[in-house]
Amino acid sequence: MAVGELRDALDLPAATLTAHLNQLRAAGLVNDEREGRVIRIRADYGRMNGLIGFLTENCCGGKSCAPAPKKVLR
Repeated sequence: MAVGELRDALDLPAATLTAHLNQLRAAGLVNDEREGRVIRIRADYGRMNGLIGFLTENCCGGKSCAPAPKKVLR
């Protein structure tokens, strides 16, 4: 997706989106590719899945990380 399209879709200020994308780039979770004047952002799904697997195994103890259901008070 083009950075401008992403910014419009998320309705974020350019500086905020740039800061977030820089963090994702530094972590290797996204790559960018210049096409003329347009910069396209591409997710690295292999790395993202690896990160999710690591977090699930090491943070959640192999259990689901889904939030616990809310209790209904009567």
